[in-house]
Amino acid sequence: MKILLVQTSFLGDTILSTPLIAALKKLHPQAELWMMTTPPAATLVERDPLLTGVIPFAKRESERGLTGLWRLAQKLHEMHFDRAYSLHRSARTSLLLALSRIPERIGFHSARLAFLYSETRNRPQHLHDVRRNLALLGDPATTADLPDQLRLFAPEKNELPVTLQAELPAPGSYVLMVPGSAWETKRWSAAGYREVAQYLRQKGWQVVLLGNGAEVEVCREVAAHLEVVNLAGRSDLASAIYLAGHARLMICNDSMALHLASACKLPTVAIFCATVPEFGFGPWQNQAVIVEKKDLPCRPCARHGSRQCPNQTRACMDDLTAAEVIEAIDSLLADIKG
Repeated sequence: MKILLVQTSFLGDTILSTPLIAALKKLHPQAELWMMTTPPAATLVERDPLLTGVIPFAKRESERGLTGLWRLAQKLHEMHFDRAYSLHRSARTSLLLALSRIPERIGFHSARLAFLYSETRNRPQHLHDVRRNLALLGDPATTADLPDQLRLFAPEKNELPVTLQAELPAPGSYVLMVPGSAWETKRWSAAGYREVAQYLRQKGWQVVLLGNGAEVEVCREVAAHLEVVNLAGRSDLASAIYLAGHARLMICNDSMALHLASACKLPTVAIFCATVPEFGFGPWQNQAVIVEKKDLPCRPCARHGSRQCPNQTRACMDDLTAAEVIEAIDSLLADIKG
């Protein structure tokens, strides 16, 4: 049997999808398993030994529009997949798999154009997203014994860029801080992160800042006049996996970094601003402390965050103090040592 697992959403969603790789191999140990992701997300799964290969879907670039969709559908058809499981619920994905003529196409009942699937499953909203994803393979009661661990495989240090290797602190000596997020209302203040970074340096910890190209400025603001390693805009996802695998602690917002830390079993202080962990995207199977401004009547204001605060107060972001985050850090480090 040849199986295709489809997840072409955000990077964090791809990380939360990885338990299905081992789950599918447990259900179909002799199957050839492939995964389709976005090109950036391919880095997250390409080292997984259970995957035969990864198919990038450049849905916003070379394969956008109906022409690109048809071209990729023909490629999938020629690869002779027997079955496809789609975690992504967009109309584009539903249409792509229908055009590929894969005989068995399994998606969620809540997907757009769900009638194009040969079979649909319910997606239980009250569960953590890992469990929601596993429901694609069957009723939650029947999938309870399937593997549910997040899976990421880091490169060796000598595979990282030479210039990056030279900057890395010793394993276990540093704290990772990721102050960015794709959504403005998910970002705790740069001033708060800076105060926390100062505290960690005073305690003797090395601090490494991570962020993508769009987060260079916020990381620069956090790092200004501090003795930290600022890798924002200079490290790729493979390097981020390596760094998370050798850090002592992660401090981040509700973002991809939170799920990266969970996959690497890295203790985490997770800061939730506009969103709440009850949405199902909290830490998973790692030591973690959640810091949030509770009892705000306007919170949560959006399921995935927003570009700006709807009522212009920014209370969930700016009223959260560095002292609260530092207390969570001290508590978590004490538990680790204990």
